[in-house]
Amino acid sequence: MKYPWIDEYLRGKPGVTRSLQTEWNWMRYQLDGKMFAAICMDDEGKPYYITLKLDPFEGDYFRGRYEDIIPGYYMNKVHWNSVKADGNVPEEVMEDLLDKAYWCVLSSLSRKKQDAIITSVPVKPESRCGLLCGSCEYREPCGCGGCIETDGHPYHGECPVAICCQDKGLVYCGECSNFPCELLTNYSNDPVHGDKPAGARIEQCRKWMAGPFGK
Repeated sequence: MKYPWIDEYLRGKPGVTRSLQTEWNWMRYQLDGKMFAAICMDDEGKPYYITLKLDPFEGDYFRGRYEDIIPGYYMNKVHWNSVKADGNVPEEVMEDLLDKAYWCVLSSLSRKKQDAIITSVPVKPESRCGLLCGSCEYREPCGCGGCIETDGHPYHGECPVAICCQDKGLVYCGECSNFPCELLTNYSNDPVHGDKPAGARIEQCRKWMAGPFGK
């Protein structure tokens, strides 16, 4: 994809949440539960369209200026537009379109919600599975950086839960449509890596889901 920075750019905006729509294989970016952008991927996980919500007049303008911007792919053709992931739309224009899509949804919310979103400070998940690494007794002695920092390889070796999240392009398990899955549940009950108390990491994922990193 020509715009590999999109995911980090959108997740850096106040109040933005991300989730994978498995039926279409779309990575959706939402604000207050309303989608404003999506990365549309093929069966191999390769992006082919970046779909955005725009004011109809702005959509008409940009479609007329760039041939790689078309009416929304599988979306309402008036309010949605799709940019070819490997097209020739300049990066600065792509960034502007993403900003416009974000503000298109933000401006539709009540003033109270807008103020709450703009002033919110997202709290980053400490792990993929919901484990609170900061309180882990092994963190300091072995210098473990946690599964996010080590790309799924904390001090005790490769973590299948973390690898699963990464392969799906998710930040943590709560973003998955199958949460809590059998893999996570079995790992939580594992005699070596199990939760104390039982189900603690799944409950922590639920807390993250209810906060700034919710679905």
